[in-house]
Amino acid sequence: MLIATDAAELVKEKPSNPVIGRMLANLRRGNAHLILESVEEAIEGNWYIQVLLRDDNTYQLEFRDGVAAEHYQTRTISQEKVLTALLGWAAGRTDWRSDFMWNNIGSEFAD
Repeated sequence: MLIATDAAELVKEKPSNPVIGRMLANLRRGNAHLILESVEEAIEGNWYIQVLLRDDNTYQLEFRDGVAAEHYQTRTISQEKVLTALLGWAAGRTDWRSDFMWNNIGSEFAD
């Protein structure tokens, strides 16, 4: 199941594309973030994509594919590209990654 959560702790289960778009558009600079998480009891690990709107008006986008070693980060100024990535991830596509240069930051989360 897909769950969306924002900095105001608004939680939406199975959010539609318009809901995800509104949640992204409502982010404000500072500690504003949006997390889309895939939660399946039968699947181990953490599967999510998250975005933070930073104080410099850039979007820090991260995703994790199950384990810490598969945690990636990028930054962009384009809210449109972030929305495309969020919706692509939520739909289970893989092409959403191609608009960015990703850095593996998994070592930051190693035990």
